[in-house]
Amino acid sequence: MPTRYKGTAREIAALNAFIKLNRSVNALQARLLPPLQKEFGLTESQIAVLEAPFHLGPLAQGELCRKILRSGSNVTTVVDNLERDGLVRRERDAHDRRIQIVHLTDAGRDLLMRALPVHVERITRTMSALEPDEQRELGRLCRKLGTSTAV
Repeated sequence: MPTRYKGTAREIAALNAFIKLNRSVNALQARLLPPLQKEFGLTESQIAVLEAPFHLGPLAQGELCRKILRSGSNVTTVVDNLERDGLVRRERDAHDRRIQIVHLTDAGRDLLMRALPVHVERITRTMSALEPDEQRELGRLCRKLGTSTAV
């Protein structure tokens, strides 16, 4: 549904594009996330927290927040739960005891190695609604929008 806002043509175009982008993301998440939870017991934030140290190595919790674009309180809760389940462990930084380094455990690595290929395949199938060149263009536009400094 397009905007009902009565503004300038520029405002209406921006609002309509934003609505379409937001609805698209919500629709994709509604398709992709429930099976991830059902089959592997993982939320979107949990898979992101597991995936970051898998690819990048152990990370300070603050750096983890920045990498996965989540708030500190969200990451703390997610890491608490993953640590409780034995999927990650925290260690204090040797040089600054205020910093906690998040490490992936063997159990966390094993779970991610099972879940990630299945999740990637679902994403690939879902994104096949767009041709490869359209996927690249979408990626380019999303990066441009996401790195824009206009506010």
